[in-house]
Amino acid sequence: MNTVGDADANGLEVRPFRGVRYVPERVGSLAAVTSPPYDVVVRPDGLLHLESADPHNIVRLILPQATTPAARNHQAAETLGTWLGEGILAPDTEPSLYVYEQHDGDILQRGIICTLRLSDASEGIVLPHEDVMPHVVEDRAALMRATSANLEPLLLTYRSDGDATGATAVIERTALRAPLLSTTTEDGFSHRLWSVTDPAEIAEIQSDLARHQALIADGHHRWATNLRLRAEHPSPSPWDHGLVLLVDTARYPLRVRAIHRYLHRLPVADALAALGDSFRVRTVEGPLGHALDALAEAATKGNAFVLAGDGAFHLIEHPSPDLLARTIPEGYPEAWRTLDATVLHATLLDHVWKIPDAPEHIAYIHDTAATVEKAERDGGTAVLMHPVREEVVRDLARQGVTMPRKSTSFGPKPASGLVLRSLDF
Repeated sequence: MNTVGDADANGLEVRPFRGVRYVPERVGSLAAVTSPPYDVVVRPDGLLHLESADPHNIVRLILPQATTPAARNHQAAETLGTWLGEGILAPDTEPSLYVYEQHDGDILQRGIICTLRLSDASEGIVLPHEDVMPHVVEDRAALMRATSANLEPLLLTYRSDGDATGATAVIERTALRAPLLSTTTEDGFSHRLWSVTDPAEIAEIQSDLARHQALIADGHHRWATNLRLRAEHPSPSPWDHGLVLLVDTARYPLRVRAIHRYLHRLPVADALAALGDSFRVRTVEGPLGHALDALAEAATKGNAFVLAGDGAFHLIEHPSPDLLARTIPEGYPEAWRTLDATVLHATLLDHVWKIPDAPEHIAYIHDTAATVEKAERDGGTAVLMHPVREEVVRDLARQGVTMPRKSTSFGPKPASGLVLRSLDF
């Protein structure tokens, strides 16, 4: 994101912390104990796969399994305490900032894992771009209260002028050193982590980042959770800061992908019938990649979606202008009113299909193939989305306009399990 405009304004206030990490000798492999972020894990198949990968996989902390929410959170707290007591996890000896690298083919992402002073959106330091679901915030808050820990970092982006100075200079110097850990996860990404403990280098990073504001790329619910927990604890306290990964997208651009919707109770035939003549509908040939190419082409001309779940792919495009005029709220920028996510929620879900935005009706799934497979297996409708351009997200965030929840998926996302933060250390 841009630098803070007012010379006297506060920017990003980062601090080192004593990272809690797996002790390599106590686990099968570092790759086997990592997980995607909690909201990316496809349940139940992906959850079971991760649980069986290693008895100490981080998923047992971020997605504990028990019969009630209270039991799940208690189990996570007990598991964390046990792993710390048995030396499966251990805190580093001194506070550090951590340089984190992800690499796969032509994708290279580097950033700083740190604790960041929490701030409200009105302060203009950390800008959200999506709405959140209250029940998810409460779920994450209960887990964090029970464990007294930040179990996985949020992904935040900022934009420098592109020069190798300040934080970027420290990152690139550090990446020439031997890492604390190096592993390759089954998705093909290699992960490396370094600690930065030199006071001069920490000060260099802090001074640079204090001139910037950030965009929440991934982790809106966890950020909202952090703010809720901060409000519950008198300041100053460890809850005044949250665990984040900060990436300079001027140096390391992120990918932006769509998050798809699965409609549990709406068969594809009923979804198509309800459209009437309000959208143009045509069946496109598979396989999935071909259907997504057709969606990408249609998206250059206006709002478009692919419906799947009945063995075919149905491209719906060219919504009726009259329908949009009746269903899209006024008083928002044109960029927001024309978003696919806005049209999906305000027009299709609320008006045409009359589906409440509740977990029993809608699932949000990052993996495209998994969304289609679930629809075909369970008889509902997969709504496949085209990603939003990062510039649109950034511009709306600058205007203080939030997009419909789960509108974007920035990546690559940090692997969960490489470094945690306990508020007790």
